[in-house]
Amino acid sequence: MSEKGNEDIKSKNSDGKFSRELLLAKWEDRFVAWLIDFIIISIITNILFYVFSAQYSFPFWGIYFDGENGIGIKQPYEYFAASAIFFIYWVVLEFLTGQTIGKRVVHIKTTNLFGERANIAKIAIEVFGKAFLLPIDIILGLIFSSRRRQRIFNKVSGTIVIKLRKSDEDENDSIKYIKDQ
Repeated sequence: MSEKGNEDIKSKNSDGKFSRELLLAKWEDRFVAWLIDFIIISIITNILFYVFSAQYSFPFWGIYFDGENGIGIKQPYEYFAASAIFFIYWVVLEFLTGQTIGKRVVHIKTTNLFGERANIAKIAIEVFGKAFLLPIDIILGLIFSSRRRQRIFNKVSGTIVIKLRKSDEDENDSIKYIKDQ
């Protein structure tokens, strides 16, 4: 099933070519979206860690600050707890809407290979690499880059990240919206 306003990518025109193109998101847009999400969820995670362990922690950065002991190395359970929070955040939002807060800001979306909503299993696989193994996922994705700009876990899950275009409704200047007084 395709989204409102989009034709099915499988339909071909008279010369045998696809009638619709999917605009793949640039790596830079994907990074900005990830960074926005990282900052938001890190703040929330840090507040939770502080409330429950009385330490200020930087998820994924491997260090923490506390008043008595100064700077130290993060415990592995903190990495997995922070990664689990990121995993849940990304799975829920990307499954429900295809977008996280960061992706909404830069107008990109996670879809299946046809530009349609991906199922929860595909999203969970794609997000696992981003939440738990991001450096490895990115490095291998760049080394074995495909024409679809996929990280390794995007390839495994059969998902892509697309740039959203204005819908036909946004481009229709014949509609005037007025507010009820």
